[in-house]
Amino acid sequence: MGTIKKDISIGFLVALFATFGGVFLYLEYFSRFSFDTTLQMIKEGNLYGKILALAAIPNLFVFFVFIKKKEDNKAKGVLIATFLIAFITLVLKIF
Repeated sequence: MGTIKKDISIGFLVALFATFGGVFLYLEYFSRFSFDTTLQMIKEGNLYGKILALAAIPNLFVFFVFIKKKEDNKAKGVLIATFLIAFITLVLKIF
């Protein structure tokens, strides 16, 4: 039973790192502006939810890698993290 929780936790953490990696990639490489300018624009435009939703796209790839490797419990962790990110995005959109 402990190994199942461990695998789910690993999947959850990998998904969070993938999301933060997605944020960094967007800010550093896909934005036309500098890193600091882009952060300021996100803050001024209250675009946190939109950026977070875009940044969660790498979770899709991580999820399918875990499924392909038959590591279903890690895939469950990725799914839980993705639902959490979706909920946070919803909260940011409402408020």
